Amino acid sequence: MARSLMAALTQLGANVDLAATLRSRDGAGDAAVQARLMAEAKALIPGIIAKGRAAGWQGWITYHTYYKAPDLIGPAVARALKIPYLTIEATRAKKRLGGPWDLFARAAEDACDAADLAFYLTARDREALLAYAPPHQQHIHLRPFLPRSDLPAMAKGAHLLAVGMMRAAAKLGSYQLIAQTMALLPNEATLEIAGDGPVRSQVEALMVPFGTRVKFLGALNKDELETAYARAGALIWPGVDEAFGLTYLEAQAHGLPVIAQDRPGVRDVLFPRSYPSVDQGATGLADLASTPPPSQDAIRDHIRKFHLLPAAAATLRDGLQKVGIT
Repeated sequence: MARSLMAALTQLGANVDLAATLRSRDGAGDAAVQARLMAEAKALIPGIIAKGRAAGWQGWITYHTYYKAPDLIGPAVARALKIPYLTIEATRAKKRLGGPWDLFARAAEDACDAADLAFYLTARDREALLAYAPPHQQHIHLRPFLPRSDLPAMAKGAHLLAVGMMRAAAKLGSYQLIAQTMALLPNEATLEIAGDGPVRSQVEALMVPFGTRVKFLGALNKDELETAYARAGALIWPGVDEAFGLTYLEAQAHGLPVIAQDRPGVRDVLFPRSYPSVDQGATGLADLASTPPPSQDAIRDHIRKFHLLPAAAATLRDGLQKVGIT
């Protein structure tokens, strides 16, 4: 997503300068690690300020500051250079204050407070930003997008396709729902699964009852995944614990209808139609799979209008102009 944002800004004619490569992430909640990273960031700031002054930076943009990986550099640099500070997909989590991520949670909150403009990707993020927004802050909806200006080939298949990593147990929730849905569908319903990872054996175990109706494709590169989308009939991915999911956009760009649940974040990237609630479980997903889908042209038009590079670039341009960056 960060690379896509840089591509969108470059399309506007902006000179995008990656200011630092410090990885300010603490995944374990270790106060000593947080203190060390904060010290490393502080040491970098004078040099970055000098670099920005020499280059004539007009603004600073930070992508995805949050309690595990806060922006420890941008606010100080923006203040020193007297330039606008902007965030994209910043998230607030005040419940983390006082816990094992306290130092980083405070830094993340400070970064959110410092933003002159916050681009939010989902309605859920907007709610948190608005709840604690300082008076000066502006907010703009930047829809999640694919880093391309055109649409891929239209899908022409009939089987279901699931695309999901298998590197963490958290992903098993969606696969469990897929298995339960398959059990409710007619025997002629077939499924291909693209993805791999440490929990693949557990995913395979879930699909044993369906025998040859389920085919595992393994990890696919970009071109192979596009081919998998193009030969499918629908994407099935319930969306358990998804922030939003670019897979949905990739599939819909091919015209695939999506079988998913109405979940926060996920609903922000789905073609607008009725999706089953979480409470409806696999029954709701099976009912959706049996419902006549929207036309592929309508799905693709929606992606073209809202979720490709030109749309994102236009939104970014509007935001930059709001804070005086030309």
